Amino acid sequence: MPFIVQLDADLVVVDKPHGLLSVPGRGPERADCAWARVRTLAVDALVVHRLDMATSGLLLFARGAALQRAFSIAFAQRAAHKRYEALVEGGPDVAAGDAGEIALPLSVDWLNRPRQHVDFVRGKPSLTRWRVLERDGARTRLLLEPVTGRSHQLRVHLAAMGWPIVGDRLYDDPARAARAPRLMLHASELALRHPIDGRTLHWHAAAPF
Repeated sequence: MPFIVQLDADLVVVDKPHGLLSVPGRGPERADCAWARVRTLAVDALVVHRLDMATSGLLLFARGAALQRAFSIAFAQRAAHKRYEALVEGGPDVAAGDAGEIALPLSVDWLNRPRQHVDFVRGKPSLTRWRVLERDGARTRLLLEPVTGRSHQLRVHLAAMGWPIVGDRLYDDPARAARAPRLMLHASELALRHPIDGRTLHWHAAAPF
């Protein structure tokens, strides 16, 4: 199975392609997903975290309930370090430097679900760190670190800054987004400590765009 990055007695890591669900959706037509494919090789694999269907990249599954609980705690306590690459429309002005942070509270946009939005009254604190990898005319490639893990956090934060991710049909102009072949967001790095032996686990998957 070409999307497998690592498979051992404790875990499975995959490089999920864009357009594939992390877990099953509603109805038989949405049964195909990364979890279902992983379970054909490791029937005891359980979900630890998820990626949006449109986002590609590294996804971790634990083998067995005890390890699922341990890995899930690491994610909940922000002990799992995740980095993403994104290609955005526009991008930070050169005068703003090549790195910074976006701290904007986020909540569900109930009238437009599954959209999220910036909400200074009811929103949960949300922090994204960014660094410029490359400026190329009207677009910029960014390395992103979501310190918090809110739903659609990277997509909403970048759109709020005026730098929507290329191909984002939820948070950018739909006509412009439709011209891109996909959402240009990829989970490129994942690192955390093994909950049993304490060794550092680290995976990298190059962005396919």
